[in-house]
Amino acid sequence: MAENKNQLLVEVDDLKTYFHLHEGTVKAVDGVSFNLYKGKTLGVIGESGCGKSVTSQSIMRLVQTPPGKIEGGHIWLYHYNEDGSVKDKVDIAALKPESKELRAIRWRDVAMIFQEPMTSMSPVHTVYDQINEAMMLHLPGITKEETRARTIELLRRVGIPQHEKMADAYSYQLSGGMRQRAMIAMALSCNPGLLIADEPTTALDVTVESQILELIRELQAEYNMGIMYISHDLAVVAEMSDDIMVMYLGQAVEKADTNEIFDNPLHPYTQALWRSIPTIDGSLERLDSIKGTIPSPYYKHSGCRFYGRCEKRIEGKCDESFPELLEVKPGHQVRCFLYE
Repeated sequence: MAENKNQLLVEVDDLKTYFHLHEGTVKAVDGVSFNLYKGKTLGVIGESGCGKSVTSQSIMRLVQTPPGKIEGGHIWLYHYNEDGSVKDKVDIAALKPESKELRAIRWRDVAMIFQEPMTSMSPVHTVYDQINEAMMLHLPGITKEETRARTIELLRRVGIPQHEKMADAYSYQLSGGMRQRAMIAMALSCNPGLLIADEPTTALDVTVESQILELIRELQAEYNMGIMYISHDLAVVAEMSDDIMVMYLGQAVEKADTNEIFDNPLHPYTQALWRSIPTIDGSLERLDSIKGTIPSPYYKHSGCRFYGRCEKRIEGKCDESFPELLEVKPGHQVRCFLYE
């Protein structure tokens, strides 16, 4: 059967992940919904503190409990039969954190490239030891000889030179680019259906960044993976993504396909982000920055969360009423009163 690139892999429905702290409750993710499809990439953008990483960690169930907790919503993971029909779907949000069911999903169905491999890879275990552990846990019946051969092949595939030697190296013996490649190899070790890339090129120089992005695209085409790509770099997101979700203070404020959202950004926050992108055309002008700062995560909002920084706010409405996510045209949703 030819694989269907439009198969739904993960359906996130009204996800709410809160952190209950002494100072108050932080609603890091507050009612976010989106879909992830096979062979397609969803780009997630927004300023630091908008809930991008917590959303991805919620899908992997890596939010530390306590103080974090998934308070509501569903994370449906779909499995398919050979004929393309739905075999079953599992609510990841309902599974117990240490359950066998959740362990079977991690790395096998959903894998993650973490933001900083220096801190997410063990400094006291070799690259092979860590990739081997993932495969031994999630691929029943595999032998150590097979995991060794597969590890070396993965390191070769991701472009690490002297891959047989580097398999026995420690993370601190590798450069930043090589560590990131080793992390990608680990994420791909069990052939996941969904790959979450949380700023996979952070702190890398532009040459290595370009190589890593090209590698991710090649591997997606080869394995037909769905990808959730999180980044601050709008140019990279535009190049990598089929669809884009803009987040602000734990909520999705705009969703559309990449061409639509870049050609016709609707939310004032999205428009402000776009104005901060430097261009090479026309006269040189000072880039616009978004006025103000993100409100305290403990602040309780009575209206739109972008109200205090918005240049198009409507007094008496935006500060008093909560805007819903509206579909203004097929496939283009925005959370703003301007489009009611």
